[in-house]
Amino acid sequence: MPTTSGTPAAPTTPVPPFSALARVRTAYERIARVDRPEIWITLRPQAEVEAEARALDARAADTDGATGPLPLAGRLLAVKGNIDVAGLPTTAGCPSYAYLPERDAPAVARLREAGALVLGTTNMDQFATGLVGTRSPYGPVRGAHDPERISGGSSSGSAVAVALGIVDLALGTDTAGSGRVPAAFNGIVGLKPSRGLVPTEGVVPACASLDCVTVFARTLPEARSALALMSVPPGRAAPHRTPGHTGDAHTGDGYTGAADLDPTVAGIIRRARDIPAHRLYADQARLASLRTAALGALGDADALLLPTTPGHPTLAEVAADPLGTNARLGRFTNSTNLFDLAAVAVPGGEVHGRPFGVMLIGHAGTDERLADLAALLTPPVRLAVVGAHLTGLPLNPQLLALGARLVRTTTTAPVYRLYALPTEPPKPGLVHTGPTGAAGAAGAAGAAIEAEIWELPAEGLGLLLAALPRPMALGRVELADTTTVPGFLCEPAALSDAQDITEYGGWRAYTTTRR
Repeated sequence: MPTTSGTPAAPTTPVPPFSALARVRTAYERIARVDRPEIWITLRPQAEVEAEARALDARAADTDGATGPLPLAGRLLAVKGNIDVAGLPTTAGCPSYAYLPERDAPAVARLREAGALVLGTTNMDQFATGLVGTRSPYGPVRGAHDPERISGGSSSGSAVAVALGIVDLALGTDTAGSGRVPAAFNGIVGLKPSRGLVPTEGVVPACASLDCVTVFARTLPEARSALALMSVPPGRAAPHRTPGHTGDAHTGDGYTGAADLDPTVAGIIRRARDIPAHRLYADQARLASLRTAALGALGDADALLLPTTPGHPTLAEVAADPLGTNARLGRFTNSTNLFDLAAVAVPGGEVHGRPFGVMLIGHAGTDERLADLAALLTPPVRLAVVGAHLTGLPLNPQLLALGARLVRTTTTAPVYRLYALPTEPPKPGLVHTGPTGAAGAAGAAGAAIEAEIWELPAEGLGLLLAALPRPMALGRVELADTTTVPGFLCEPAALSDAQDITEYGGWRAYTTTRR
């Protein structure tokens, strides 16, 4: 079970919609609703996060230029349990190993500086030793879409927190696939950067020469934004603390004696004691030979497209064969860090109703190119907006956060009426009057309404649709040039108490007169 140092705070005062404070309250409501306690190692008290959210909303509202830009303002962040978050125990999935860091790992600090709010630290395969997400005294993490199947690991809790819509972003680590396998199993994006692109200071190492800090998100633009904020010129700093230097049960022979050590992890450590030292040098020579051959085969290709994993096992299958199942999952991911490559894992559709992931692998330093190629796997879609999502209006940041870009400003065809709906917050309702703009149900002819056309990732449109409240709906909107694009419309049944504002020509003009 996750630990907290307080009880959730119930909302007591109204807050502006889509503020950081509102987002935090929604997240804690979602945590209670999905009932997945195994996601968390330490979940921060709601009241504590709300206090940070209020301060963040105040900074975001500052218009005198006293504060710097906050590109992630109000975005919620989960952090894998082997990455330092100041004031929260870093456990690496082993309670007896825990220590309390005084400062954030640089990767965490940079996202916080950009406006992200940390909800807590997440469950993981102990000491990042697996790809299954079950090797933890905090319990196995179940898949987001099928709780009978594994979440993947070792960054299990982080991936599921993103997939279930609790947080917007999550940090993981990747040594042999831990930032990509969970992305594939849970239908989200996982970016495995080139080694050294994101600092690993403040990360408990699984293998310090191979470890990478990774990021999960529901859309590729969100993940890319976070990675850009965390990135630095190549270079590594030493972690605060490394296993084997703790002076407790996790040193030497004592590693296998700790009561909270996962049995499979204990077996891995025990067997490692019998590997002779000279084996390291033989293996390094073999690895160098394999890497030369692999990079030669890759040549000047932009990327290699592969399935992320060869299958999605159940919890029962992992329990029956923990080592064999784990080994099979790394078939396509294990070599990436060994060969010093970069990778992007993205959703690739479904197989038997469950998410299927694909992965693009390329030379070190080609992170941006890989992300550009990954974006081509799912072409963007266009969306017509006529209300609060217009440029400069309150909900426009939603579109920007999803990686949307403004294509053009236009008007609808003259076949619509626009209404101010009696909702909180206020929003417009766009209603089609008929194929030729003839008089509608209220006896009024249609008119042209101001609209903006935005382009965004298809998965971003899906997120908007999933959160769309009644009486809003998604349909085809006719434009002045006779083309049609998806856009927000309104159910006619909601118009009985609505004000017809068509004469203003658009929502922006109407709201300007109301100020």
